[in-house]
Amino acid sequence: MFDFDQYLGFLAFLTILTIGFWLMIFLLTFVIPYWIGGALIERLKEIKEEKKAKRNAN
Repeated sequence: MFDFDQYLGFLAFLTILTIGFWLMIFLLTFVIPYWIGGALIERLKEIKEEKKAKRNAN
């Protein structure tokens, strides 16, 4: 059915596919929401500081 070389190639393909799948799951569920959340928090802090600076300037 399979030669040993084909078997190793198939295992390498499955390994790379599995690693890619779990990497995408990790990125979509943890890294990207963390990145977006941090950017939003930083933006809100900047807006708050701008409002405080305008109040102090008047």
